[in-house]
Amino acid sequence: MVRYFEDIAVDETGVYGSYEVTLEELVSFAEQYDPQWFHTDPDRAAEESMYGSVIASGWHTASITMRLLVEGFLNEIATLGAKGVDELRWYKPVRPGDTLRVRNTILETYKETEHRGLIHAKTETLNQDDNVVFSMIGLVMVSRQTTD
Repeated sequence: MVRYFEDIAVDETGVYGSYEVTLEELVSFAEQYDPQWFHTDPDRAAEESMYGSVIASGWHTASITMRLLVEGFLNEIATLGAKGVDELRWYKPVRPGDTLRVRNTILETYKETEHRGLIHAKTETLNQDDNVVFSMIGLVMVSRQTTD
């Protein structure tokens, strides 16, 4: 059942998904979208990188985050899209074999028009050790079920 703006409460938190990052996917994404050597060359990254291994592009991590957020939360609400994303932060590298999930917390809700509301939500991506590896704050438009 689809949830509307009125059904979403401040401080509501959900944890969604489970996604294992593979070496092949990590390198393939980087080769196409962020071809820096510490994302694309495992041997060189193991020897020369400050990370000690190849790591995922931050944009790959952001893309995985979006996928998990859509599947777990956004497809369950009457979303109309987003007005923006603020405060993107990468805290820890994502490595091959890491398993990611997202935690989404509603920070603020307010009516924007007669037909839609806005929600500010903090989305954090966690690895298998419960470390936050990425976070962002989204501004999402959601249909209202009732009108003023």
